[in-house]
Amino acid sequence: MTLADVLPSVELAGEPPLEPGLWPRTTHLAGGGDLTCGGVRLTRLAARFGTPVQVFDETEIRGRAESLRAAFPDAEIAFATKALPVRGVLRVLGFSADVCSAGEIAMARSAGVPGERILVHGNVKTPEDLKAAFTAHAGRIVADSADEIDQLAALAPAGQRVLVRVTPGVDAHTHRALATAVEGQKFGFSLASGAALDAVGQVLAQPGLRAAGLHCHLGSQVRDTCAYAEAVRRMVRLLAEVRERHGVMLDQLDLGGGFAVPYRAGEPAFDLTGAARRILGTLRLECDRHRIPVPRLVLEPGRWLVATAGITLYRVAAVKSGFVAVDGGMSDNPRPALYGARYTARLVGRHTKAPRRPWTIAGRHCEAGDVLAEEVPLPADIRPGDLLAVPVSGAYHHALASNYNLVGRPPLVAVAGGAARVLVRRETEEDLLRRDLG
Repeated sequence: MTLADVLPSVELAGEPPLEPGLWPRTTHLAGGGDLTCGGVRLTRLAARFGTPVQVFDETEIRGRAESLRAAFPDAEIAFATKALPVRGVLRVLGFSADVCSAGEIAMARSAGVPGERILVHGNVKTPEDLKAAFTAHAGRIVADSADEIDQLAALAPAGQRVLVRVTPGVDAHTHRALATAVEGQKFGFSLASGAALDAVGQVLAQPGLRAAGLHCHLGSQVRDTCAYAEAVRRMVRLLAEVRERHGVMLDQLDLGGGFAVPYRAGEPAFDLTGAARRILGTLRLECDRHRIPVPRLVLEPGRWLVATAGITLYRVAAVKSGFVAVDGGMSDNPRPALYGARYTARLVGRHTKAPRRPWTIAGRHCEAGDVLAEEVPLPADIRPGDLLAVPVSGAYHHALASNYNLVGRPPLVAVAGGAARVLVRRETEEDLLRRDLG
């Protein structure tokens, strides 16, 4: 390892600058077109671990966790593990765990998360999921339907704490596939119809269950802090209605997560400080107005904590007719194909004076929709063997990855202080065939 590997660099002449807000905080230009992240050259990571490879900056993850704690000092933070279900990440964060399946419960427990700090979500919880939750002594289960409350009443251990998921009817102005708080969604109990208030009463009527609070989630990629304030107003009003009807003061209010991150240059970052000021101020004001005590706030960020910490490295395999074809694709990042997620990319490891032009980065899979990014400004002389780095790829890549075309999923490698360590190894052909018993 050379000195250039571990020391931050200045902006180098002739090298395009890094787009603000898209790269991990330890990412620097390193000469010859290379970048360092966590003190390690990206070209060396690609040579050592092969491509595709997902790189995670531990310093970025820790820094975002610290910012969240500072903004919401009295709140409980539960990492939404669906964004990146990896034990090493949970250990780095040290937060509670928001889980949605028996597999995520097992992962959280094996990462050392105590049962009382596990929140179990999901609009469908199978018997296996519930059994895993009970075995892990999960602190809270978020009830999503009247049928589920009946199941919990019949099966849960005495004293099981339950949050009621509410659909507050707040439009967070995000992509239709990512909005979860508007009427007509599959999640939770409608506030407007009175179903949410009835659901709380259903939980309170079960002697074996303990109604611990209310839950809502506005969706993903939410930039509008006013939407969170409106959700607080509606949820506090429901807390007051519960007290008025049932004489019970629920002591927890879970607002979910959904804080947005920018994926391309020019997209705005989420105003965490402003959001915290608005959420906490509205919560105090509304509780005072309804003359109820301020409940314990719970937040469930996922993407905001890990997306910007991730960089995915691909090797160019072919160039033709405006397309740059790489050795990964929708099997390691299906988000563009699923709901039109947009990314950028950067040539790494080669300095060129060629003019930049827009390219479409195509994946390797047998689908016309396997396109990772469009209109990406890359050098006109890009060629097979070149290395591309895609920033903001830490959330929902590993979680949504598949084995389409029987392609193994890439490794996850954490970098910090000039060293790299494998969090998840590359999937092999032996792994792919192990479950095939034919």
